[in-house]
Amino acid sequence: MELTASRRTIKVCMSSNRQPAVTRAPLAAAHLILVRPAAVLMNWEMLSAIGQVVAAMGVIISLIYLAGQIREQNKERRRAGINILTAQWSDLVKTGQESREFAALFLRGMHSFQDLDAPDKLSFSAFFTRYTRNCEGMFIYYRDGALEKALWEEVERTMTDYFAYPGVREWWATRKHWLTDEFRAVVEAIIAKNPQPKLYAAYKLEAPPTA
Repeated sequence: MELTASRRTIKVCMSSNRQPAVTRAPLAAAHLILVRPAAVLMNWEMLSAIGQVVAAMGVIISLIYLAGQIREQNKERRRAGINILTAQWSDLVKTGQESREFAALFLRGMHSFQDLDAPDKLSFSAFFTRYTRNCEGMFIYYRDGALEKALWEEVERTMTDYFAYPGVREWWATRKHWLTDEFRAVVEAIIAKNPQPKLYAAYKLEAPPTA
């Protein structure tokens, strides 16, 4: 009897040293509440940071692609400007090449527009109306960045050569109101420099050719 009682006493003592299952459960739950949300929060922050990096890389790639497209478009616009300049200048040059009669009145008009008769004034005016319109178009191309500076300077040099002659200046006074204020200012600046008439120096325009 005493032996049995002592065994029961030992079991009771040993069981009293263990933590009850009911007590361990709240501790585990508390551990989950305190530890796991922090880990989840860290994971979301990491994913958010990765997403921002990926989005930034996508924006950079898009900007690089857009810059490339803009460069190609500018090249195409420059090529178009060169083609237009070449075609229009060729058409104007043909006018003098294909008609000796027009070439003669053109040279007389360069010396003096006022001395031309009415039909010749009309022909001379038509030529320079086309010419200045073409130059104005090239100026707009240049202003908008579609024509390179070197090509625009080429146009300016031809304008300087033409507007050095008194007949062209006389014509300009009769038709400059047809053009934009901005382009008129370009021509007026050229005239204000008072360039010397050298383009047709060998043609002896100081004495109007006889008909």
